[in-house]
Amino acid sequence: MQSQAQGLSRGLTARHIRFMALGSAIGTGLFYGSAAAIQMAGPAVLLAYLIGGAAVFMVMRALGEMAVHNPVSGSFGAYASTYLGPMAGFVLGWTYAFEMIIVCLADVTAFGIYMSFWFPEVPRWIWVLGIVFLIGGLNLCNVKVFGEMEFWLSLLKVAAIIAMILAGFGIMAFGLGNVTGETASGLANLTAHGGFMPNGVGGLIASLAVVMFAFGGIEIIGITAGEAKDPQRVLPKAINAVPLRILLFYVLTLFVLMCLYPWPQIGTQGSPFVQIFSNLGIGSAATVLNIVVISAAVSAINSDIFGAGRMMYGLAQQGQAPKGFAKISRHGVPWMTVMVMGAALLGGVLLNYLIPENVFLLIASIATFATVWVWLMILVTQVAMRRQLSREAIAELKFPVPFWPYGPLAAIVFMLFVFGVLGYFPDTQAALIVGVVWVLFLVAAYRLWCKPRACAAAVVSTSN
Repeated sequence: MQSQAQGLSRGLTARHIRFMALGSAIGTGLFYGSAAAIQMAGPAVLLAYLIGGAAVFMVMRALGEMAVHNPVSGSFGAYASTYLGPMAGFVLGWTYAFEMIIVCLADVTAFGIYMSFWFPEVPRWIWVLGIVFLIGGLNLCNVKVFGEMEFWLSLLKVAAIIAMILAGFGIMAFGLGNVTGETASGLANLTAHGGFMPNGVGGLIASLAVVMFAFGGIEIIGITAGEAKDPQRVLPKAINAVPLRILLFYVLTLFVLMCLYPWPQIGTQGSPFVQIFSNLGIGSAATVLNIVVISAAVSAINSDIFGAGRMMYGLAQQGQAPKGFAKISRHGVPWMTVMVMGAALLGGVLLNYLIPENVFLLIASIATFATVWVWLMILVTQVAMRRQLSREAIAELKFPVPFWPYGPLAAIVFMLFVFGVLGYFPDTQAALIVGVVWVLFLVAAYRLWCKPRACAAAVVSTSN
């Protein structure tokens, strides 16, 4: 399997990989989506992020064990094909690629909306077209150029989050700004409005669907395995550092927000970022926020095109996608996958304007299902790999998953529980239904397309 990665350029350093994961996982889920989770669970949403973060860390360690043991392009799609069978790799790989396309559709549309804030007279499609060509061009360059771009975009987002956290603590500790309200800001806000868990355990459980989706994207670390310099050293450092940092960013940010404002008010007066910067007397708070969300959107598009492209490259290497996806440019980049992603984004943006909004939201709900599905399959694949390795090979693993076997088993049970949450609450049932239909479609596609081709290839090789 090592041959899969020989055509790709290994130009990503630990700095690039660490910030790519941050850039993919810290986006609209924090800037806007967290308000919905807060309304469901109240201050207890902090527990939801802690629980979800622990499960995601176990997913990352399971992925890390496989990626360090065998760093290949396509990563978890290739591992699923090896240890669970070709059909599992086909379903996992295409589900991840399609998830990235869906998320990109939302992000490129959001970019057009953000730019309209400054240039309302310019048609939105022009901005969408421009960002698709820009990101597509970046992804056609040497992977090091892509990594540098992602590093600086993610750094801007991280700096904005840190600024918000420090500003919030400054408001609470030194009375900066002019926070006003019926109650004083501080720790009392965490219990003053119906208690720490105002909507009960049910509210906490309901928020898990939003919380888990917010962490989506961190698995891109595994996709970088085929292009990382010294993956045995770089990947463990990146995996151990990023989940904790994301957890701190989410939990600390929401802690500050709910200390400053009564939780029922969060999200009702625009973005929480605007609220904090406005209360510090920054008149251009909306402009500051716009710069941050634009960088967040561009960063997410950048990472998602990279992730989907490399996954499709890995699928093509295994005969589970058209052979054209495996073509490599002189810069060591799978250029066909980038072109197809760009075309999909242009077509998707057109659909976004033509079809009713509720239909688009129904399609986008696949991303919620797909995120948890990908994590579940990563965990199951790691268990299958352990079962197939000898005791000597297990003892020689350079980055073994912690708390084996109980840690991965607990994470698997938790992911299944999240699927149950999606199916139980009416607002998220559509995500589960669409996701199940999507998986069944992929199973049928594999049996009708990939399996007959594999059998024909086997017959030809035997006859030769």
